[in-house]
Amino acid sequence: MNILLKSVTIVHSKIKSLHLKKRDILIKNGVIAAIETSIEPKGKTNIINEKNLHVSLGWFDSGVSFGEPGYEERETIENGLLTAAKSGFTDIILNTSSHPTPDSSSDIVYLKNAAKDFLTKLHPLGNLTVKGESQALAELYDMKNAGAIGFYDYKHPLTNANLLKIALQYAQNFDGLVFSFPMDTSISGKGIVNEGITSTKLGLKGIPTLAEELQIARDLFILEYTGGKLFIPTISTANSVKLIADAKKKGLQVYCSVAVHNLVISDEALEDFDTQYKVMPPLRTAVDIKALQKGVKNGTIDFVTSDHTPLNVELKHVEFDNACFGTIGLESTFGMLNELLGIEDTIELLTKGRSVFGIKEPELKVEQPANLSLFTTDDAYKFSEDQILSSSKNSMAIGKPMKGKVVGSIANNQLILNK
Repeated sequence: MNILLKSVTIVHSKIKSLHLKKRDILIKNGVIAAIETSIEPKGKTNIINEKNLHVSLGWFDSGVSFGEPGYEERETIENGLLTAAKSGFTDIILNTSSHPTPDSSSDIVYLKNAAKDFLTKLHPLGNLTVKGESQALAELYDMKNAGAIGFYDYKHPLTNANLLKIALQYAQNFDGLVFSFPMDTSISGKGIVNEGITSTKLGLKGIPTLAEELQIARDLFILEYTGGKLFIPTISTANSVKLIADAKKKGLQVYCSVAVHNLVISDEALEDFDTQYKVMPPLRTAVDIKALQKGVKNGTIDFVTSDHTPLNVELKHVEFDNACFGTIGLESTFGMLNELLGIEDTIELLTKGRSVFGIKEPELKVEQPANLSLFTTDDAYKFSEDQILSSSKNSMAIGKPMKGKVVGSIANNQLILNK
């Protein structure tokens, strides 16, 4: 398959000769064949020539959930990867949110085989502990050999501190990456929203910021003792940013992410008791949002994730106390980030960091495999339900201002467009 991208603006700050320049890009059989000012197609070629079309390296999401196996009604692997591709993401890390959860090498092999023929590449996580129960370590080494890129009990805090110590020590033998969800459940208790003015006004049980920060402080003390690599997913408080910044200054190998909605939406959105805003970690205050945004800009926070969590209507359209935590986000992440940060910072965030997980970084060079995202930058609109591609429709982005639209993506010798 030959593809010619005509007069596309390249967004790639690491290559100054191409950054924000208009070029033609010819792709032959999945490989970049030429990047020139003008290219005339020869033979059968799929020509893409759209107004305000931009291109960057393919985007990467460090935390996505589907439903398969076990919760296929929420999202299958097939539709989830199609949604990712149409949302501009060519690589995604799959959380351990299925049923059963993947805690053996055979589970990892199943996930990789189920996803092998799609444009978007799925990189599975394996459970850190057996069944995510914080009692005994899972088959970490075997799962690593089978293709797991890290180990995470999805949104289940590791309550056993000694188990985290052992995991960090053991994983160093094979360069394993250990995840630890930042929540001390002895502090958070039965809380469901951020503890503060909004929770008091609404009469909802609150989760203090202390619950997150205490767990992070514990984990960082353990990391300093053991060495190794630690990933703290979806932080949400100002003090969490400070704790991680201080740890990085000490030279600790700690990485973290923030969910895009925690960068943009505060807990004041809960005032109508809309369950779409019920997420974990919870939406926090404007003060936290400001600190998170600063942490993203100065590099303390390594990744912005969609934290895509599909949930069928029966799990969301219920009383607030009984609704499940989670929102989808693949389809809205780019527009939301671009509205907040502008195109250059947005693309930098969406393309960096694969190497943290041992994933090969793509290159925008001749003779390299084409791994590209296509998008516009200036379309201003409000996100609507008809833009949702996921099987589940639980999006808190509906009605939110967006800037820029995803046109499609190219990877694995495939092209998928939003048409």
